[in-house]
Amino acid sequence: MTITALDHIALVVDDLDAAVEGYSNLLGRSPDWRGASGPVRHAWFQLGNTALDIIAPGEHGPSGAWLKAKGAGLWGLAFASDDVEAERGRLARLSIPSTELMPIRTKNQAGEARLWPTSILDLDATHGVTTFLIGETPDWPLAPATGDEAAAVSGLDHVVVSTRHPNRAAALYGARLGLDFRLDRTNEAWGSRLMFFKVGGLVVEVAHRLKDEPNDDPDSLWGLTWRVPDIDAAHARMTAAGLQLSEIRDGRKPGTRVFTIKDAPAGVPTLILGLAT
Repeated sequence: MTITALDHIALVVDDLDAAVEGYSNLLGRSPDWRGASGPVRHAWFQLGNTALDIIAPGEHGPSGAWLKAKGAGLWGLAFASDDVEAERGRLARLSIPSTELMPIRTKNQAGEARLWPTSILDLDATHGVTTFLIGETPDWPLAPATGDEAAAVSGLDHVVVSTRHPNRAAALYGARLGLDFRLDRTNEAWGSRLMFFKVGGLVVEVAHRLKDEPNDDPDSLWGLTWRVPDIDAAHARMTAAGLQLSEIRDGRKPGTRVFTIKDAPAGVPTLILGLAT
């Protein structure tokens, strides 16, 4: 009864087609699934260690309410569990209640269906970050590359959670959710305290700006760092696709190189990371 991976990241948008085009250009991949459930439409990009689920909600439901309140952007984290019911019980004993397990099903235009067994954790207990538990699903096929695989995004390096209360966040992601707490570093030059929690081959990074006094404001999902096999090829591909990019520079982690995407879809702060040659 553990959390084993970050199954997917949920992104809510107004215009699904525009977001799919934007992320196809960013990731260098086509979605491996496009489906609908009632008024809700979505596109799924399966990557090597997680997936990106882009959702265009209808008028009602939690994703629609979130879009109305906050606009397009990162909405939620969906963690995979090898035993959702046992994990729900464990989290309830740690004061994180959740909804009964429910099947989230969408169908594509051919009438084929995909199913995600889903439980939603209490939003107050997760300090404002929409968080799901996902039961066992099939191994979805990798979203197909639209060109050279080396220039396409292979997976997620880390997702950033912004917090005004770092000790509270550490207790949530480390002690309660049980992610592997790997690093807690305060750097005055960066103006931040960063905590790294590893799960399923990627990292949930919790960031606190040192200039902000700790308080009980909600946490929020802030940004994404994607991995690429060949950062020079990825930079050239995205430039050709019309994305606005920074120059490639050395990353904070030794042996890495990075660049920033200045106009990522839905305004998500986005970094691309590769190994130095």
